[in-house]
Amino acid sequence: METDTILVIGSSGQIGTELVAELRTRYGRDRVIASDIKPATPEQLSEGPYEVIDALNRDQIFEVVKKYGVNQVYLLAALLSATAEKNPMFAWKLNMESLFHILEMAREGHIRKIYWPSSIAVFGLTTPRDNTPQFTVIEPGTVYGISKQAGERWCEWYHNKYGVDVRSIRYPGLIGWKSAPGGGTTDYAVHIYHEALANNSYNCFLAENTTLPMMYMPDAIRATIEIMTAPAEQIRYRGGYNIAGMSFSPKEIAMAIKKHQPDFTITYQPDFRQAIADSWPRSIDDAVAREHWGWKPQFDLDRMTEEMLVNLKKVNNLV
Repeated sequence: METDTILVIGSSGQIGTELVAELRTRYGRDRVIASDIKPATPEQLSEGPYEVIDALNRDQIFEVVKKYGVNQVYLLAALLSATAEKNPMFAWKLNMESLFHILEMAREGHIRKIYWPSSIAVFGLTTPRDNTPQFTVIEPGTVYGISKQAGERWCEWYHNKYGVDVRSIRYPGLIGWKSAPGGGTTDYAVHIYHEALANNSYNCFLAENTTLPMMYMPDAIRATIEIMTAPAEQIRYRGGYNIAGMSFSPKEIAMAIKKHQPDFTITYQPDFRQAIADSWPRSIDDAVAREHWGWKPQFDLDRMTEEMLVNLKKVNNLV
């Protein structure tokens, strides 16, 4: 709706950076409030409204909701997979309590619509790893995955019990050039492009044939906005929808880079993140999202690689 005012919590992260920009293009700069726990940079302040918000502070969130008349919230604040394993208690607290704050505000009638991201981290070693279906065994083996599984169930419960309009996507690994990697296991697929341009080489923390589901950020941003703007009757599942873009291994992304930089080299030194990656799917079946609200990806590995290298060269003044 043209009159909606949107609050993005955790706007300085990998998704938030690009989501805020696209939402402002669609809704107008003054109707999209960016927020993060860190003070805004001069650039962020020049781009539109910005508020410092601790996602664990309900009063702080509510004050901003009332100040701007917010009726949509995109809650992106979270501790990601690899980082969460190092600080499990705080990861659980941040990932769950922040969600409860927003769900409760919606139950009380202060917020009309919520977006909360889930992840392929909800899957585990007992989940079918190829063409993982929407409805399947979900036994996550990481703190991040456990919090996402619990969050999906709470979102569905609040919708069924109180009619809360909450919507969610299970993101695969996300790749973009506008922000730095954020501590996820799939972030090697962002870092590899930076290192390719800086050093023409990369030392990967996953084994060469570790295939994981991935998505280029423009597809992820488009999916996020499409699910939020779809008519409510089309959103027939209130946990997290599977969405798929592409699946590839470190070896395959290296081959794609070598098409542009033939001398690029990659080495492999798997660390604790290998076990996390081994518990996740290799490919995702997103037929339910396609059927319910018309999801369809636009980027493959080669097209994404070309765009990543071109844009990172521009950002780093290498052209």
